[in-house]
Amino acid sequence: MELVAAPGFSGVSGRLELGHIAGPFTVAVTPDGRTRFQLILSAAGLPPPSSLGDFTAYVAWVATPTMDAIVRQGVVNNGRTRLGIVDLEKFTFLITAERSRRPARPGPRTVLRAQSPATRLFPPDLLQLTLGSMTGPATGEHSQQGASHHDSASMPDQFGWTTVPMPPGITMLPAEMALRPRLTGWLPAGPAAPSEPRELIKLSDGDTLRLEAGVVQRTIRGRSYTMLGFNRQHPGPLLEVARNSRVTVRFINHLPLPSSIHWHGIRLDNPNDGTPALTQPAVEPGAELIYHLRFPDAGIYWYHPHVREDLQQELGLYGNLLVRSDSGSLEQVDREAVLMLDDILVSDAGMVPLGRDAPTHALMGRFGNIFLVNGEPDYRLRVKQGQVVRFFLTNAANARMMNLSFPKARMKLVGSDLGPYQRDEWVSSVVIAPAERYIVDVRFDQTGKVPLLNRVRGLNHLYGRFFDETDTLGVVDVSAKPGTRSSGASFEKLKHHADVAAELERFRGTAQGAPQKTLVLTLQTMDLPAISQRLMQLDSIYFPPVEWSGTMPMMNWASTGRQVRWILQDGESGKENMEISWHFRRGKPVRIRLVNQRQSVHAMQHPIHFHGQRFLVLAVNGEPNDNLVWKDTVLVPAGSTVDILLDPSNPGRWMVHCHIAEHLSAGMMAAFTVN
Repeated sequence: MELVAAPGFSGVSGRLELGHIAGPFTVAVTPDGRTRFQLILSAAGLPPPSSLGDFTAYVAWVATPTMDAIVRQGVVNNGRTRLGIVDLEKFTFLITAERSRRPARPGPRTVLRAQSPATRLFPPDLLQLTLGSMTGPATGEHSQQGASHHDSASMPDQFGWTTVPMPPGITMLPAEMALRPRLTGWLPAGPAAPSEPRELIKLSDGDTLRLEAGVVQRTIRGRSYTMLGFNRQHPGPLLEVARNSRVTVRFINHLPLPSSIHWHGIRLDNPNDGTPALTQPAVEPGAELIYHLRFPDAGIYWYHPHVREDLQQELGLYGNLLVRSDSGSLEQVDREAVLMLDDILVSDAGMVPLGRDAPTHALMGRFGNIFLVNGEPDYRLRVKQGQVVRFFLTNAANARMMNLSFPKARMKLVGSDLGPYQRDEWVSSVVIAPAERYIVDVRFDQTGKVPLLNRVRGLNHLYGRFFDETDTLGVVDVSAKPGTRSSGASFEKLKHHADVAAELERFRGTAQGAPQKTLVLTLQTMDLPAISQRLMQLDSIYFPPVEWSGTMPMMNWASTGRQVRWILQDGESGKENMEISWHFRRGKPVRIRLVNQRQSVHAMQHPIHFHGQRFLVLAVNGEPNDNLVWKDTVLVPAGSTVDILLDPSNPGRWMVHCHIAEHLSAGMMAAFTVN
């Protein structure tokens, strides 16, 4: 935020940084989804306060745009000053000359001022004026005339499309409502086996597992949907193995589409990674493939296809994999729950079709309107008062970020993708991006029903307003009946994991210094409808660090993988996506900077996944991370930089990509080789 000098002041300038707050997540938010920033002021040219009159200090303030709430940030001077933390979406920043160092309210002598980026959002009257004659129906061979946001139950048109449902309270311009994808729609059809509940399969060293991908019939809240599943299960079986064990998986493809299985996050041998065109050919309908898996790291993982993830993963083709450790790194708890979190997009006409030959929703990703936990819309768990439950959380959604919390229950973060943190941390919510995993211990001290909530802040782009979005993913019933408890006093302690710290010690030296590689995340669009281009130009005045929900549904739906190209760009050579060919030496860690370019036409967060390797998150926007954990997927917020230390341990050619499924299908992937 550039500060503007008040009238009468010359040579005075300043800049306010909205800095990252160090913590376990790459974006800091409150339990209700408000982004938190550390304010850092750089000021120059401020004269001595006494030169302005009877003043002794300069004081900084943060206020709501209407000035009905004002918070003093402290005394400031020339140079760099670290101020307080703010969680306001729209705010005004002031520096005033004051007679006291601790005034209750700002005085009349303002010296510098600025407004937060979100205050730049346009009001609707200006939008309407700018759009002018564009507010009529869209043109194009696949558009429908006169569509309205109440038309979610319409019959499929000749291209297979029904309209997408509108989020409550969101209004679209008429030209937006007429948009349709320039693709043919597709949904699975034909014979479908009734789906079955997820099964727990414990595998021993040397075991062989048969996994069959097929079409299943699901019933969700009384309605029937044709979807996909492994072994007729949605989600697929929960697999449990011991660390350092080896198993064989026989994959049989009964889908009408080519497919594969990617073993997400597991540092296995390269030929078994499940990445067509890189490690294997796609498995054609009716064919099969053998995978040989090894599990060197304890943690929570998952498996899913790596062919048209936007389609196959959306329809339910995924499952969890829990690798147990024999070291006892984590404290004992009373019980465990492994949760796969997802959302699906349905209308009154049924499941909203997907693009047959290319993805729809290529701009922001396919946000659903029904949340699923382990394939069910109303998750239930019964516990006794005072018990501690360890939740293994996996975000299997195509695009949706989640901000999860249990109101009135204490939550301790103990692990992430590949095992424990250096030390446990208390958290008020868990921010989890697509493909990320987190392990949290939760103690339920209050009896009654405790909801599992996803609380975020949506953005109405047309009116420039933020609004609350709260979804209940499930309920934990806490009974007062006493039961055996094994957690004891260990929950109150924040454990330091000495084994993790000892392993990380050998990486400390290589973690220092400038990045050796840079990967820029950006976007290119082609042949978008005129209404979409104009709205995106207006919308680019402000991007939130995280787009929590799909509040531009029609424009997003109508953008396809033929019109949107998401890009990974080598910061040194300028090569893009699969033109990139990085080479690393096995056992030699590499410092990589991920830069999410703010200047793109639609900046958006990206969860970046490196196949077959692990890495440490060293810093976010230059703010060092002092509590490390091994990860394979990291969220890079819009306009942010994330520095990681990659541990290349597996030889072979591997993929790195964005794990928003539509972004991946729209080209956002590159390759690297470990020699």
